[in-house]
Amino acid sequence: MTIWGWLRRLPVRSIVLAVRFYQLAIGPWLGQRCRFVPSCSAYMIEAVEKYGAIRGVWKGLCRIGRCHPLHPGGWDPP
Repeated sequence: MTIWGWLRRLPVRSIVLAVRFYQLAIGPWLGQRCRFVPSCSAYMIEAVEKYGAIRGVWKGLCRIGRCHPLHPGGWDPP
């Protein structure tokens, strides 16, 4: 991979790293609460890798917004 390709993917890698940190360091303290499959954090990673940093984060935030007791949840791939 060229330096330009690496720099272009830097925002995506930074977001994935932040979500992985959440999954390993913060998530276990909060417990399993997600109503969806895959979990909201896994969805965020998939969306960012598939759609890029801006659109992927937007889709992930919209998904987190749907994760509440009044929504039935279920299978919701990115």
